[in-house]
Amino acid sequence: MDFEFIRLYNDGPVGWLEYHRPPRNAFHASMVREVMAGLKSLQADPRARVIVIGSALEQWFSVGAEMQVFDGLDQQGMRVWADMAHDVVRLLRASAKPLLAAIHGTAVGGGLEMTYHCDVRFCAGDARLGQPEISIGFIPPIGATQSLARLLGRSRAIRFLYDGEIIGAQQALAIGLVDELVPPGELRARVQAYGEALAEKPPEALAAIRRTITVGMDLPYEEALALEHQAVVELGGTRNFKEGVRAFLEKRKPEWERD
Repeated sequence: MDFEFIRLYNDGPVGWLEYHRPPRNAFHASMVREVMAGLKSLQADPRARVIVIGSALEQWFSVGAEMQVFDGLDQQGMRVWADMAHDVVRLLRASAKPLLAAIHGTAVGGGLEMTYHCDVRFCAGDARLGQPEISIGFIPPIGATQSLARLLGRSRAIRFLYDGEIIGAQQALAIGLVDELVPPGELRARVQAYGEALAEKPPEALAAIRRTITVGMDLPYEEALALEHQAVVELGGTRNFKEGVRAFLEKRKPEWERD
């Protein structure tokens, strides 16, 4: 399908979804729907073995929701918006492919919230990040209260949302909001290289790692252990597991099947 508010393309085995609504990537319902459609497209595309969320705009990752979206909205209207936001969360969490984030410029609100559900967040060293929703009497709706509690811990997550401040990339790294800082001009190349390295690994094992940790961390321990047990058994029946064992014993590089 044709997209108006995102850019979707493959660079080798890495599929890129970039926000693209000038001048600041302000989200409205149509843009959110395009993000979901783009994610589904990349998840179904066998060429894309890793997915990256980024921005096509030079200075802005995202400014969050367009304020006109909320002007005059009542509770029923907010329910529709919240339902859509949580559909995004479920789609991100259910991905069988690794999800990476390439964050640069100013990154606030919903566009940034989506990256909290990614596996690794790369961030340009001069980026600015924040969740300023408190300033309009709101909370971040794209699963951020729960993802931030898991990323930062309860106290830091509460303080981050209480304060509503925009912080620099170095502080974001220090509190665990992002995972790696990259010189601004090298962000895309670094994320692409990491994505290509992941794409060389066996897809079933990558999916199992993502599923057991993403889902398992929210389950009681015994249930999470059962999820891991199921994944171990399933992997034992794959051709890639057999190939990995043979390659190890024969002291050669494995030849993974990726289709």
